[in-house]
Amino acid sequence: MIQQVFEDLYAFLWDDSSQNNCNTYLINRDKKILIDPGHNHLLKQVEKNLSNINLTLEDIDFVLVTHGHPDHVGGVPSLPKKTQYGLSESEYQFISTVPRYSIQAKPDFFLNQGNVNIGDVQFEIIETPGHSPGSICIYWPEKKTLFTGDLVFNQGLGRTDLAGGSTQELKNSVQKVQSLDIDVLLCGHGDILAGKEAVENNFSFVQKLFVFL
Repeated sequence: MIQQVFEDLYAFLWDDSSQNNCNTYLINRDKKILIDPGHNHLLKQVEKNLSNINLTLEDIDFVLVTHGHPDHVGGVPSLPKKTQYGLSESEYQFISTVPRYSIQAKPDFFLNQGNVNIGDVQFEIIETPGHSPGSICIYWPEKKTLFTGDLVFNQGLGRTDLAGGSTQELKNSVQKVQSLDIDVLLCGHGDILAGKEAVENNFSFVQKLFVFL
């Protein structure tokens, strides 16, 4: 399913319960930026959604990946060679040691803590370990929008029982990002949260889940 969030931002929401895949997001500015392309064998769905807005994979200039699990990064090797790919340095080092997470693509650049400019868009990269050691969230201050990867969802938290996961680090990471000025929460799985009150209420809800971790 494709949803236009803003004039220049599209959400490709994964709604097929029979297969696990992540939500993919497209920023359609002077540079075409794809966030989390998903599984390699399900990349056709991204291509289909791009075609609905008269784009192809060849039009994608940059791919930003929140973490190295296959349902987020698996499609990277099938992207055009001209497309530049970014992942956090610590996450790349981590997945390089786990055979089932390893992919055949070294990042063109690293998404480490701090600001990064891509075309006319400025992002703040926030290191948010917990779901995986090098997970990041991507904050777009201009739009007050946070791409959370698998840190936090609509009424849910990322799992910590996979290799490199840490419950305490996940809690710390949630507390780190909830202080941001956020109007839109774009999660790696599930629904979009729009509106400051809805975002704040969701953070209040997920904090209550900490006692079960």
